[in-house]
Amino acid sequence: MLAGPLFHRQILIIPRPIKHFLVRAGYVFVLLVLMYTAGQATFGWQSLRDVGDSARFGKFLFDLFAGVQLTLVIAASLLAASASVAQEKDRRTLVLLLMTDLSTVELVFGKIVASLLTVFTLIVASLPVFCLVHGLGGMTLTQILWVEALCVASAFAAGAWGVLVAFWREKTFQTLAISALGTILFVGAVEILASVMGTGTIAGEWIGSLDPFRALYGILNPLSAQPDVKTPVVHAWQPVGMLLGLTVALIAYCTARVRVWNPSQAVFEQAAEKLAEEERLAAAGETRRTVHRKVSASPIAWREIFTRAYGRKVVLIKAAYFLFATFALLFLWRSPQDADLVLGLISRQGVAFVAVSLVALILVNAQAVTAITSERDGQTLELLMVTEVSAREFVRGKLAGILFNMKEVLAVPIAFIVAGATRGAISLEDGVFVIIGLTVLTLFSSMLGIHQAMTYENSRQAIAHSLGTMFFLFGGIFVCMLLIVEARASYALQFLPFLVFILGGSRGLYASLSHRNPSPALMVSAGLLPILTFHGITSYFVGQTLGVVVDVFFAYLLPTVAMYIPAASGYDVAFGRSGNRG
Repeated sequence: MLAGPLFHRQILIIPRPIKHFLVRAGYVFVLLVLMYTAGQATFGWQSLRDVGDSARFGKFLFDLFAGVQLTLVIAASLLAASASVAQEKDRRTLVLLLMTDLSTVELVFGKIVASLLTVFTLIVASLPVFCLVHGLGGMTLTQILWVEALCVASAFAAGAWGVLVAFWREKTFQTLAISALGTILFVGAVEILASVMGTGTIAGEWIGSLDPFRALYGILNPLSAQPDVKTPVVHAWQPVGMLLGLTVALIAYCTARVRVWNPSQAVFEQAAEKLAEEERLAAAGETRRTVHRKVSASPIAWREIFTRAYGRKVVLIKAAYFLFATFALLFLWRSPQDADLVLGLISRQGVAFVAVSLVALILVNAQAVTAITSERDGQTLELLMVTEVSAREFVRGKLAGILFNMKEVLAVPIAFIVAGATRGAISLEDGVFVIIGLTVLTLFSSMLGIHQAMTYENSRQAIAHSLGTMFFLFGGIFVCMLLIVEARASYALQFLPFLVFILGGSRGLYASLSHRNPSPALMVSAGLLPILTFHGITSYFVGQTLGVVVDVFFAYLLPTVAMYIPAASGYDVAFGRSGNRG
């Protein structure tokens, strides 16, 4: 037992489901499809002219694969580690684990390593693909190995942070939101401190090494750090060591506090407050009067809006998001007026807006999926199904609560748009188009979370599919834009090279959305969404803003309606049980 019984159990059960083999094979297949698409978009059916073209293309592929994998590893590690502990809390099984003879180290470290097994499998599976790219030239085997080592160290650090937050907080939404925002704020704080200290100083160098993306840039571009050396030495001992040291520190702190945080001290505090109040009333000879709150005609919406359904610390999540928006403003303030486009794709103002918007959409999606999974794990969903609350009222109440609770978060990107239109950075027409697109994406994110939570009975699967769909949708858009810019060809001729990429995205989206409740509407939506998204990307590059908003409107509103109608039609339809009756 390398890391205790939890890790040993995960080693035994993880190879049993067929999805374990499909995930690692699918990841390699996605990388190969991405390689094929990049090759077709760059060269078409033409042969490489010389070794230099091959090396440049190999370097581009390696940089793309490394960046995508590092981002995927960090996101998957956060999600897997935090969800593994959050599910134990929701199902009331964490207290049982604390009552066993498991040591605190076995509990914490076992949870981290067990939840990261799938992530480590993906890292190992990518090594042959990287070696295949190595045959094109443009990178060394040492760079490949250091990228893999950096991914492993980043996975450990992200997993340790996710487990720490999950043991600390009670609500699943709080756990997911604090984990994601904490990671983003940590990277931003590291970059700010490194720039303040100076990249040439020892303190700035050591602090900057805590940013995995800065370390990745150093591995991929060794000449930038060693401009005077003819043959640079590629290594990443410092960032890998710093990330592993951060992991040890997080594990040590979590180990010291896990039995203080759990069982929740709020339960004992509430019991003590109630006992003190009863003693005070008894001493004064008074009787306790209970004032019942008046429930509105829509009990689901009333509970979501007027009660602390997501805990008392949601305000901290919003404060962290506002701090992230402040970092985005600081990024704009430090950017020169004539700065080049970031990666040749988008202006710095656009980067700041996209960053705050994506984080807002992820928070909306996280609250949407946990709004349903918390009901299921708390054994209250089945009770709601036998009350007079209809499925339509249930779904509409949840949507109203999600949008109301996230109103401050959604107001930030709108404020960015209004500020840009006021300063003349964007036209009023473009500002209206962006607000329309943001509204449609918000509705899509909300309905996607509810749909996935109803589709998957396992909370971890529901959360993984919901947030994973968001990640792959927007990550795929970013990769597609990078490939189009790299190709530098006519946008009208780009559709055929990207056809395999588009068809693969459609098939994966349909498989995720129609797990238990397939429908022709979802099939059409999954088929049209990648195609319309690709057309919207090309419309953006040629400056057709109306075309972009029309594509976004139909691409994401159609699946939103396709997910809403069965969810609001009836509980049997929403949960895919209508076809199981004899």
